[in-house]
Amino acid sequence: MTTPAGTVRVRFFARYAELVGREEAALSLSLPATVGDVVRRVREELPGGAEIPERPVAAVNLRHARLEAPVRDGDEVALLPPIAGG
Repeated sequence: MTTPAGTVRVRFFARYAELVGREEAALSLSLPATVGDVVRRVREELPGGAEIPERPVAAVNLRHARLEAPVRDGDEVALLPPIAGG
């Protein structure tokens, strides 16, 4: 029996986009998967990805999400660096 696979679009903002050299990437992964799985893959596979924290602020389909949140085929996962305000 094969494990189902899906593709998620990962969007990088501000400093994270600078680190990986792009604003978005498509990642294929085995399902079921979580936001944490996506972050791990980004950190392991993308140049500069290891510089992204293990627990970044994340959103799935424009809604804030914890690392344990599920992702499905076609979802968009955004990784957001902390924002400093004044």
